Amino acid sequence: MPYTLHRGDALTALAGIPDNSVDAVITDPPYNSGGRTSGERTGRSARAKYTSGDAEHDLANFPGENRDQRSYGYWLTLLLTESYRATVESGTALVFTDWRQLPTTTDALQAAGWTWRGIASWHKPVSRPQKGRLKQSCEYIVWGTKGPVDPDRNPVYLPGLYTASQPRKDRVHITQKPVEVMQELVKICPPGGTVLDPFTGSGTTGVAALREGRKFVGVELSDHYAAIAEQRLRSALTRDDFELAGPEE
Repeated sequence: MPYTLHRGDALTALAGIPDNSVDAVITDPPYNSGGRTSGERTGRSARAKYTSGDAEHDLANFPGENRDQRSYGYWLTLLLTESYRATVESGTALVFTDWRQLPTTTDALQAAGWTWRGIASWHKPVSRPQKGRLKQSCEYIVWGTKGPVDPDRNPVYLPGLYTASQPRKDRVHITQKPVEVMQELVKICPPGGTVLDPFTGSGTTGVAALREGRKFVGVELSDHYAAIAEQRLRSALTRDDFELAGPEE
C-alpha cells in the first residue's frame, strides 16, 4: 500500500517513524490564530475562528486550536524537530501558516534544525474585503531543508505563488487546501519518494501525493477527519496500487 495513516496525537505517532525515512514534510498545522488576545485565541473553537457567520457549510470542528502563543511556538518546534529526525538529508519541509503566526513558524522551523529557505504564498482570489483595512487574501508556506539543497536529487522548478480558491462544492474540512495547489507542492518530493503530513486533516496532501506518484505517511488526531481522509486516500489509488492475491494452490 503506497500510504499509511496513523490515528492519534502527532507527537506520539512521529516518535514511531524511523529516522531518515521520508523525503518531504508538507503540512498544515492548526494555526492557533484568529484572535487579538490570549482569551480570543484559546476560548473559541476552530469553527468560530475560521468560519464566517453566513457560511453555507456545517463542517466539524478540529482539535488543537486552544494553545496560547508561547505554548504554540514550543509545541510546533517539537513537532518540526521530530519531523526533521524522520527526514532524509537534503529533504524538505513545507509548513502552512497565516500572517499572525508567520514569525513563530519561521522561528520554530529554525529551532528544530531546518535551514530556512524562504516563503511561498497561496493567494485566495475569493476572500472577504474588510472596510478600512487591507484585504487578507494570502496564506503562507514556510519552507526549509535538512542541510544543503541538493538540486540534482530532484531537479524541479516550482513557483513561489499559487492562486486557487478554497474548495466549495466538495469541501469537507474547515481549513481545507485546494488539491491543485497541493499537487504542485508535493513535486518538491522526488518521484517515488515519501511525503509526511503530521496533520492530515481530510487527507488533501495525501491525495495530492498519490496522484503525483509519491508515497504518503499521515497522522490525524480527529476520528471524524481520519475516516474522511482514509476514504479519500483509498479513492485516489489506482488499480495498480493494489496487490491482488492469486489463487491458493
